[in-house]
Amino acid sequence: MSTSLSELPASRIPVFTVIEEYRSWRTGAFENKKTVGFVPTMGALHDGHLSLVKRSLAENDLTVLSIFVNPAQFAPHEDLATYPRTLPTDLSLLSALEHQTNDLSTSPRTPSAVFVPAVKDMYPSGISQDVSEQKGTFVEVKGYGEQMEGRSRPTFFRGVATVVTKLLNIIQPTNAYFGQKDIQQALLLRRLVGDLHLAHPTPQRLHIIPTARDPADGLALSSRNAYLTLPERQRAPAFYAALRSAAQVWAAGASKKTTIQHALKQLEQAKLEGAEHGVDIRPDYIELNDSDTFEVVDDGQVQRPDGTPVILSGAVWYGRTRLIDNIVLGNTDGIIAQ
Repeated sequence: MSTSLSELPASRIPVFTVIEEYRSWRTGAFENKKTVGFVPTMGALHDGHLSLVKRSLAENDLTVLSIFVNPAQFAPHEDLATYPRTLPTDLSLLSALEHQTNDLSTSPRTPSAVFVPAVKDMYPSGISQDVSEQKGTFVEVKGYGEQMEGRSRPTFFRGVATVVTKLLNIIQPTNAYFGQKDIQQALLLRRLVGDLHLAHPTPQRLHIIPTARDPADGLALSSRNAYLTLPERQRAPAFYAALRSAAQVWAAGASKKTTIQHALKQLEQAKLEGAEHGVDIRPDYIELNDSDTFEVVDDGQVQRPDGTPVILSGAVWYGRTRLIDNIVLGNTDGIIAQ
């Protein structure tokens, strides 16, 4: 356990801040032939993160979670400085989790370790949010980070691919868990794991878990939801409602063009209603993309008889807060874990 815990809140879960000390712990897990599940996060934990941890607890002997706000995935104009940092609350939430296996003679599984590295250790050459000023080693998945989210956030996936490669190299998980809300990120990372021939995890052991949603209105859970004002939060579910409505149009045989127009029409109505209550709603994009290549689906394409999966996704601004969401249409086998 880290020697710098004096700066950290008390926790019954071991908290590692030093890479070498975590690796010593991981060596013990290897020697004892324990499986290790991994959930990478930027903290500000909510039920979406906790659902991933619960999945890991159910499927692995040991579960590790990382908390690291990654500067490399924030552009200079984005919210790195104001991104919520709630480590004491995060550790408290994790401490309350447990999973009882079928073997009732054993104690329930609880989170085994939390990795909270310093920026200087993750980026030994230093890090700037300006890509042109960055030095050191970075990872790009060429041809897969320019579409969808990459159009609006052109340096985002470079930062994500770099930090996750580092984290996987440090944590050495048997299984890793990512949320569907960030579907492009998760699929891109699955490709990265395969392209780099990583053993921990293999592509088949990088699991994409269905998006956790507010049970009352379907809004995708996100740390950035905390930025929403009350009137914005009340109208935010219109985003997912528009995607669901468009998904029904697609399933009924409509073309891609008609499907997207339907979603945008729904959001335009939401924008008008929001304006009446002082809420500024601005769609960034709504698009239908191939689930393998991320290329934009042709306007005239309709749902294929074999259920070839496509991703209906988008981003919408509610005031100063940008929300993302998606629905995978068609056969999701091999994409989303059940």
